[in-house]
Amino acid sequence: MEQLTLHAASHAEGQITLPGSKSISNRTLLLAVLADGSAESREFGTQHTIIRNLLDSDDTARMLDALRTLGVRIEQLDKNDWRIIATGVNFPNKNADLFLGNAGTAFRPLTAALAFANGNYVLRGVPRMHERPIGDLVEALRQIGANIEYLENEGFPPLKISPAKLDASQPIKIRGNVSSQFLTALLMALPLTKQNAIVQVVGDLISKPYIEITLNLMEQFGVSVWRNFDGEQTYRINADQQYDGPGEIYVEGDASSASYFLAAGTIGGGPVRVIGMGADSIQGDKKFKNALELMGANISAGENWTESSAPSHKLKAIDLDCNHIPDAAMTLAILALFAEGTTVLRNIASWRVKETDRIAAMATELRKVGAIVEEGADYIKVTPPAQLTPNAVIDTYDDHRMAMCFSLVSLGHVPITINDPKCVNKTFPDYFKSFAKIVKHA
Repeated sequence: MEQLTLHAASHAEGQITLPGSKSISNRTLLLAVLADGSAESREFGTQHTIIRNLLDSDDTARMLDALRTLGVRIEQLDKNDWRIIATGVNFPNKNADLFLGNAGTAFRPLTAALAFANGNYVLRGVPRMHERPIGDLVEALRQIGANIEYLENEGFPPLKISPAKLDASQPIKIRGNVSSQFLTALLMALPLTKQNAIVQVVGDLISKPYIEITLNLMEQFGVSVWRNFDGEQTYRINADQQYDGPGEIYVEGDASSASYFLAAGTIGGGPVRVIGMGADSIQGDKKFKNALELMGANISAGENWTESSAPSHKLKAIDLDCNHIPDAAMTLAILALFAEGTTVLRNIASWRVKETDRIAAMATELRKVGAIVEEGADYIKVTPPAQLTPNAVIDTYDDHRMAMCFSLVSLGHVPITINDPKCVNKTFPDYFKSFAKIVKHA
């Protein structure tokens, strides 16, 4: 197995330009394809959308490969700029076998869109993807007549999708407490039915800010969603709407990736500034900076940047509901190593069904560096050691965020070894090069 040893570091300072957001990139790719366009826009030729600052990563590569397999015309204009030719739901290829790796932001939305595409499709992934549940989304799609079969284990990929007659006249119920990607996929696909549709979320909805990203992007592509959160969480999409591309769209810098550099500035002195995510970001993980402030960090932000530096005193432990920042909350678990007291991160059940079981993985690896850790079904408690254990060898579980998080341990003046460092290719292929630019060795 490939390994990367990070030397003990004493300081972090500098400026980093963020790669595009994974969540925004894959949503935007699919919406650009689904944009039928208004009669006015079609009058002047085939509709297309130019996407700028698209994330260059394994997850977006899986989405791009799948769209090409479906017959979509895609042109790369520059490294991170792409032109997508719209097809609507009428994909040119009506028979396709798609491999989507471990990209949940590609697998779930494509499942919903292809359920309405009147074709024969198989969706597969890596073994871990076949362990990640998808039953709640499939059940919701079946409520309106979608023809979806499980090819191996009930409730899990791989899936077979066949043509079906759809009827969205009755409210669609979907559980909200496993993954927000299920609701995202359903909402993005429903305008394709050209029917009035109502979605009712059963139980608590986790990772709500990711739904806000979805609704914001749908609005940019011409579809509005009405919401009512009194009692039931209800979403309504009217039949008289269709996706119409904005012509050109810019993908924000990834707020989850920003968390590692803002944490580095907090641990390592700073200041560290990230470019590409500012105060007006549509991403929920921008609120990571609020958690840093609770711990005592000095934070400032402008239109397209956020900056952090260390407090004059030791960081404070926090007890925080992390439903609004599920990915960036992993970075808080590392910051707990540098805080005074026991940090408690709550409402993180979604960690269990990510690229790996992140609660179990984080607990295991934190113990390697000396932390006392308690894990529960939806929480983790971290008490820092008096001294970090040097030369720990960190397993990453083929999970990009595990690798990026544990790089921060080196700022505790200890060397650390990261197993399988290339797992960061999922969202941030140049992460370790970027990290090295801001770190000063002890």
